[in-house]
Amino acid sequence: MNYEPVIGLEVHVELKTNTKLFCGCSTVFGIEANTQVCPVCLGLPGTLPVINAKAIEFAAKVGLALNCTVATHSKMDRKNYFYPDLPKAYQISQYDQPLNMNGYLEISSSSGTKRIKIVRIHLEEDAGKLVHAGGKAGRLDASEYSLVDYNRGGVPLVEIVSAPDLNSGEEAYEYLTSLKNILLYIGVSDCNMEEGSLRCDANVSVHPKGSSVLGTKVEVKNMNSFKFCKQAIEYEIKRQIARLENHEAILQESRLWDITENKTRVMRSKEEAHDYRYFPEPDLVPIILSSEWIDGIKESLPELPSEKQKRFIQSYQLSEYDAKVLVNDQSIAAWYELAVQAYPTNAKGIANWMMGDLAAQLNENKTDIFKLKIEPQHLAELVELIDQNVISSKQAKDIFLEMFQTGQFPKMIVKSKNLIQINDPLIIEQAISKIINEYSQIVQQYKSGKQSVFGFLVGKTIQATDGKANPKMVNEMLKKNLDV
Repeated sequence: MNYEPVIGLEVHVELKTNTKLFCGCSTVFGIEANTQVCPVCLGLPGTLPVINAKAIEFAAKVGLALNCTVATHSKMDRKNYFYPDLPKAYQISQYDQPLNMNGYLEISSSSGTKRIKIVRIHLEEDAGKLVHAGGKAGRLDASEYSLVDYNRGGVPLVEIVSAPDLNSGEEAYEYLTSLKNILLYIGVSDCNMEEGSLRCDANVSVHPKGSSVLGTKVEVKNMNSFKFCKQAIEYEIKRQIARLENHEAILQESRLWDITENKTRVMRSKEEAHDYRYFPEPDLVPIILSSEWIDGIKESLPELPSEKQKRFIQSYQLSEYDAKVLVNDQSIAAWYELAVQAYPTNAKGIANWMMGDLAAQLNENKTDIFKLKIEPQHLAELVELIDQNVISSKQAKDIFLEMFQTGQFPKMIVKSKNLIQINDPLIIEQAISKIINEYSQIVQQYKSGKQSVFGFLVGKTIQATDGKANPKMVNEMLKKNLDV
């Protein structure tokens, strides 16, 4: 480990507006190719763009949620390059006067909390989508031909550019996860990576430890999975170190992550900013925002994940890990709070059930938590029944499954199946006496020092009460009987 990796991320996020950035075409995903287009987004001669005000609002929300300064004066620029998915042969983006600058995002790293600086967040239009077909489908270099779908062309997106403050694939994964969570909380994007709503480019370089001179950076482009992004960064770090160890130069280039071979491969040489020949977009006026408007957007922001996590720790006495797991999904966090409102006595118990049995069912059923038959009040009542010793934890597992499948309240299930826990010492004592007599040889083994058979005797005692005896009482009373 004589080298230090340096990583910066560029995250492209499609904004959840109803129409495109400069025209009235729909942004709905999955419609037949080239049916959501018009002369404006196709770049036909004589057309003029008109900027989408909702896109500016969403972009400002992103900036404020990521602690940026929102510019009161910004402008759009033309970024010139020739590629089949760009019908105008230029992209309307922002260059030297972006909407948002100088923000940060805090992540958890191995050394504690780490602040990742965000250099800029600018607004731009998305390009169309190329589909490489025939031959080895999906591979430009192995396809017989390519098709282009312009439905995505002109969809508004923001590009979130971090400083090169990340030093591992793990940190990049944590950054992306935290970023996606914030974007979902503020409701500006669905962040659906499979549909291309969130894509990531990683700039990766390595340099000798202690050196102030950064290495040549390589850009790994268009990754639509946090897992692949982590793997690509880790591979690229190893590849670059190996080249340096062999006294080979690192070329500044764009590469793609090949998921079939688990390695990066060359895409093209990397362009510099001047290669794009930026100049101000002549068909759009500058974006002028008042301080009052910006303040209004800031006040409209919901409680963000980091703030909610701190509140969960303080209000519900949860560990940092528990709070983070619950806050990681906005719907689950909201569901949890409704359950705690119904039974505030044991917030930790409710959290345990949500992260255990309920999480397992959610993973199996692949659905939103608010679409389940079980409601927050159901779980609150279940935890309350356990706390009141009405049912045992083992009984609760069975009741939970029936509750999940039927939507019945736990009290109704307990009553209909006569599952009330036995807490009467006389009844438990009778069961213990019966088991001691019936399994006298096992009892002698225990008294001879074979402690492992104690669990067997506990199980038989509970079984003798049709599974209704209070396990804690059985343990204490049986031990007392056997140790005389």
